[in-house]
Amino acid sequence: MIPAARPEIGDEERAAVDRVMRSGMLAQGPEVAAFESEFSAIVNGMHSIAVNSGTSALHMAFLAAGVGAGDEVIVPSFSFAATANSVALAGATPVFVDIELDHFNAAPAAIEAAITPRTKAIMPVHLYGHPADLVAIKAIADKHGLLLFEDAAQAHAASVNGVPVGAWGIAGSFSFYPTKNMTSGEGGMITTPSDEVARLARVLRNQGMERRYENEVVGFNTRMTDIHAAIGRVQLTKLAGWTAKRQANAAFLNAHIEGVVTPPTAPGAVHVFHQYTIRVVDHDRDAFAEQLSQRGVASGVYYPTPIHRLPSFRLDLDLPTTEIAATQVLSLPIYPSLTDGELETIVEAVNEVAKAGS
Repeated sequence: MIPAARPEIGDEERAAVDRVMRSGMLAQGPEVAAFESEFSAIVNGMHSIAVNSGTSALHMAFLAAGVGAGDEVIVPSFSFAATANSVALAGATPVFVDIELDHFNAAPAAIEAAITPRTKAIMPVHLYGHPADLVAIKAIADKHGLLLFEDAAQAHAASVNGVPVGAWGIAGSFSFYPTKNMTSGEGGMITTPSDEVARLARVLRNQGMERRYENEVVGFNTRMTDIHAAIGRVQLTKLAGWTAKRQANAAFLNAHIEGVVTPPTAPGAVHVFHQYTIRVVDHDRDAFAEQLSQRGVASGVYYPTPIHRLPSFRLDLDLPTTEIAATQVLSLPIYPSLTDGELETIVEAVNEVAKAGS
């Protein structure tokens, strides 16, 4: 079976963990500081603040930028629940909008239509590694005086017109979960151009303290450990090569897969293919996935239930494109350690199932 995802962990990561273990400093320390500095280099020199998860990055970013009770934040419903959870955890209200079907990202027209007097911010999600239409969305944010956040959990090193994601608004948030394009074992990173937002994020992650025992605000313990940062530092050095391999794998699949809708890349966008997500239009998607499994190819459905219909929110909204995507999307293996033979197996399996069901 070719798995849907395969974390890339090697001897260098193990050696980095051993180095930290031998140092005796396991909690947040010099490895975290170095990781933050090195990550800043891929987001145009933004401040980078390491935390213990991608969800914490989203949550702390909202709080540090002053989003809270009474505010509305516009987000897509077609995403992982953490996108909306982080808004709610900050005390604000997520306002769900529809997506465009080519790249599964929030539709600019839907965003603008959802703005109310209570809207404080917009947060597009760069889903599957393809950046949202940041040129149009930033123009909307600037026009209406709104804060722009980016959920870049799946989009390390993606960009639009040469500007990396995480560098377009008041804050970006990245995830280092094991199956992301790079990992720290677990962790997240906030990026921001604002000195004050960066300072507050650092205070919030550390029990509300900048100086020990001088708690300024009620804070959290969302620090990253030096163990996790050491892994992340190694992974960051490999990210460019892994990204190129994901893109090459995607190009091969696009060139050879038939009978389904393969993922396009928008002009000016750099797609980093956290997921290679097809649309199964002429077949039952779940049956299609089962047939692939029988041929030795695992796949994943991200996400079968839009956030607004989850029990945690349960809203009656008309988001037709979101509903279409939720029934059609299927993510195939795309990770950099795929062999040529495995890529050929994926193509053969998809084409066989598509042809058999046509």
